[in-house]
Amino acid sequence: MRRISLDAARRIALGAQGFNDQKPTGRVDVRHFRKVMNTLGLVQLDSVNVCVRTHYMPFYARLGPYEQDGLDAWLNTSGENFEYWAHEAAVLPVDRFPLWRWKMQEMKPWRRASALLEAHPELLDDVLRQVQERGPITVTDLDAPAARTEAWWGYGPGKVALEVLFADGKITALRTGNFQRLYDLPDRAIPPNILDEPKIDRDDAYRQLIVAGTKHHGIGSLHDIADYFRLNIPTARPFFAQLATEGLIEEVEVAGWKGPVYVDPDAVRPRSISGTTLLSPFDPVVWYRERAERLFNFRYRIEIYVPEPKRVFGYYVLPLMVDGHLVGRVDLKADRKNAALLVRSAFREEGTDEGAVASALGAELERFAGWLGLTSIDLADKGNLMSALRKSL
Repeated sequence: MRRISLDAARRIALGAQGFNDQKPTGRVDVRHFRKVMNTLGLVQLDSVNVCVRTHYMPFYARLGPYEQDGLDAWLNTSGENFEYWAHEAAVLPVDRFPLWRWKMQEMKPWRRASALLEAHPELLDDVLRQVQERGPITVTDLDAPAARTEAWWGYGPGKVALEVLFADGKITALRTGNFQRLYDLPDRAIPPNILDEPKIDRDDAYRQLIVAGTKHHGIGSLHDIADYFRLNIPTARPFFAQLATEGLIEEVEVAGWKGPVYVDPDAVRPRSISGTTLLSPFDPVVWYRERAERLFNFRYRIEIYVPEPKRVFGYYVLPLMVDGHLVGRVDLKADRKNAALLVRSAFREEGTDEGAVASALGAELERFAGWLGLTSIDLADKGNLMSALRKSL
């Protein structure tokens, strides 16, 4: 069995994620967005907007500054993408829609939804009819039943019904400019040639998604790769062995990792990774925290739900990557009213050079603030990097 060093595994992983590619030197356009989406396979969504919504960040990390309105238009109006529960809530290339029909067919309402639908058996048909007749619509566009007050809808039963229909694949969704889900029928939102593709059963879908997850990660443990598309581990495990026997993925050893570990047979091993960028907490490079710790010796936990007095690094902390290593972390907030980027904490990792990390972070913060249209950078006092960062800025 081939043995791969940790350093090589890290370069393979970052190469697979597009960090070996040159960033555009001119205007970023749809071609670049499409390339990033195909490289990643999906982009996770999240409602937190304390700094910038997370789905903008993977494109920024790989392309540099770009116009967010251009990305919004491509994601939501081009017909090239759709949204589903493919990791968490995520946007994916539309040609992967058939790979998720098995999950749509197997989805069951969660407890609250089941109780609601039992009490109101007409609810799903009523909401589906409204989408059919008036879609695309948001939850606020729903008409309440005549026997109910408008307060019965909002983010109550109407939203629950829409989400059940969305999970079942009876309706699909994209996002409006203010990040609301815009629901419509698949017949109107998914290209006919894709919608009419033959059914892919769960086993075949698992096989294809495992191969795709290995390609997107480049290299990873069975758990790492299964997590890319949130596949069930016991169901996925035998498929890994089959795919390795068939040569579609390759089992390898990585120093310090517990097996089994798999690599994409076509993965590139860059000689080096260069450049500086901030990463989203939900970038595929770091979204599976155990893998990030194995790859980078970088223990990372998001502290949004930790009470403020107990937070170690801050509320919304972004990892700093320099030349293929995670060397620091910074807690950022966009003060849009005052056009300021607030740096509430800044830390460098143990064993890194303070001056070099501060210089890299300072330059990155200026680039990042400019991308967000913020004209100043305001520093707090928390963190072992803040003093050097203040000098660099």
